[in-house]
Order: sequence, then C-alpha cells, then structure tokens
Amino acid sequence: MGLWAFESERFEADGSDKPEFILNHILFKQSCILVASENFGCGSSREMAVWALVGMGIRCIIAPSFGEIFFGNCFQNGVLPIRLPHEKITEIQNQLLLGKKENDHSQVSIEIDLIHQHIKTPWNGSYPFEVDPLRRISLLEGLDPIGLTLKSLSFIENHEHKSKIEKPWVWKLT
Repeated sequence: MGLWAFESERFEADGSDKPEFILNHILFKQSCILVASENFGCGSSREMAVWALVGMGIRCIIAPSFGEIFFGNCFQNGVLPIRLPHEKITEIQNQLLLGKKENDHSQVSIEIDLIHQHIKTPWNGSYPFEVDPLRRISLLEGLDPIGLTLKSLSFIENHEHKSKIEKPWVWKLT
C-alpha cells in the first residue's frame, strides 16, 4: 500500500518522483515521522489510508488535529498520532525545512519518547504530548484490542468463577 500513499502528490505521470514533494527529498525519504497540518486524515477514514502510510515506513504523525476515524485507525495499526498546537507544529516544520535547506542531517532528526510522552529535537525543542493510557500501553507493548484484553485474562476468569458461584442462574447449565 505504501506505493500509493500520496500518489498524485508524490509521483509524476511517468512514475518518477516529483522533486517538490517533501518526502522525496533525500533528507526525508526514509522518514518514519510525518509532521502534518490541520485535520490530517480527514476524508481518509478507511483503514487502508493508515496501511499506506505504514507501507511508506511512517510510524508517527504529528499534527494539530486529525480526522477522528483516521485517528483511531492509527492506533489500531501501530501508528502514533500526536496532537500538538498549531504554533508548535509550525515551529517543528520550520526547523525541519531549515535543515533541508542547509542539508544539515542533524537538524532533521527528531525523537519521539512514548514512555515519557515527549518529543525531543536537536535544536533544543521540547514538546510534551498526551496519549490515552490504554492506547499508549497498546503501542508500547504491540497489543491490539484482543491482546490488551488477554492481559486481564486471569482477572476475567476469576470474575466469571465468582459470578458462577454467586449467581448460578445467570450461567447456562451444562
């Protein structure tokens, strides 16, 4: 799916890279973090939109806002969507573009610390962010909703056992 992400913006009619597309620039071609604008993913609510980004190697998207279905699909597919205020996004984008102009590789490297919920940059930018605790654990441990539920399997089984004793009429007799 990654071959078709941003297809009309990324490629010429003959299939060659469009030089003006930012992710085609040598400094950003292998990026796993996408810094985007408002309402990212709006109109791309199908899960395939996230699959296409994952296919490009994108593992994190930082934007002021997201389409809500797209936002949820990111977590379901191991992509971290981070919401930051517009002015912080502009600051990060300007620094990344400055690094591109100067071809300074150190200026284009940013780090996402999901454990401490912090973005670190080489230009001393520091950006805290928040992620729902269950979604954060799921990403950190590589769990889907079923895997997250199975982490509580002993609690669930104990509850069922206790319920069968306290309310036997609720349980089907076998």
